[in-house]
Amino acid sequence: MEYENMNTDLPVLIGQTGPLNGQRWLIGRVLTIGRDAECDIVVPHRQVSRFHARLSPSSEGVLLEDLASKNGTYCNGQLVTAPIYLQDGDSLQIALIQNFVFLSSDSTMPVDHGRLPLSGRVGRLVLDERSRRVWVAAKELVPPLSASQFRLLHILYQSAGQVIDREKLVRAVWSEEADGVSEQALDALVRRLRERLAAVDPTHEYVITVRGHGLRLDNPIK
Repeated sequence: MEYENMNTDLPVLIGQTGPLNGQRWLIGRVLTIGRDAECDIVVPHRQVSRFHARLSPSSEGVLLEDLASKNGTYCNGQLVTAPIYLQDGDSLQIALIQNFVFLSSDSTMPVDHGRLPLSGRVGRLVLDERSRRVWVAAKELVPPLSASQFRLLHILYQSAGQVIDREKLVRAVWSEEADGVSEQALDALVRRLRERLAAVDPTHEYVITVRGHGLRLDNPIK
């Protein structure tokens, strides 16, 4: 692990699915990602280019660049074709071999990787806010949810089965941009979240629509 004694307000990159699962790097300077031993973050796999991607912190945020890699760099499932600034909770993939989650601050440590969090409420669906990880029927969602999917699931999870009206959901997910979000955008997000959950556990519908009121999470005790 890198930079453990540095300022914990720095953004952090956390390795998830892949060879670097469980490792983390505080982003206090430019970091290169690739297969070459000279990279700051070495991903030992032949599908990863020698110098694959670069993270550059600045006053504007953390810039992600693909370094003309052979098998691509992805952010939230989209191929990175031009430099982009990362947002809190973004999912990064290097050649579909190594997955990372980007957090804008390392103010808290994630749970032990590969283990379900044991404290707090435990149902068939378990969400850990610190590491942005979700388990369904004891299986982790891989790749992780997108930032917007996670925010939607998080507010439902926190509400312990209560119905949350659509306006509150929109503001929780889109924040300052909420006034320009359509009903169709929320419906599409809900549909994608349901699809992700059903891909792991098709036996239960977790996100329930209460017509005329909003949504609630049905999370039975295991």
